[in-house]
Amino acid sequence: MAAVMTGDQQRRRQRGKNVLIALLLVGLVVLFYLVTLVKLTANVAGAS
Repeated sequence: MAAVMTGDQQRRRQRGKNVLIALLLVGLVVLFYLVTLVKLTANVAGAS
């Protein structure tokens, strides 16, 4: 038996999904930034 959700429940659920996706994107951006920073630092250290 499928449960019927009200408009308010659907909006709350959608907002939760949106927040999760936003947090994942921010996490990926931070990860890419840190990887780039480490690679650049290693290149600068190796060049001198």
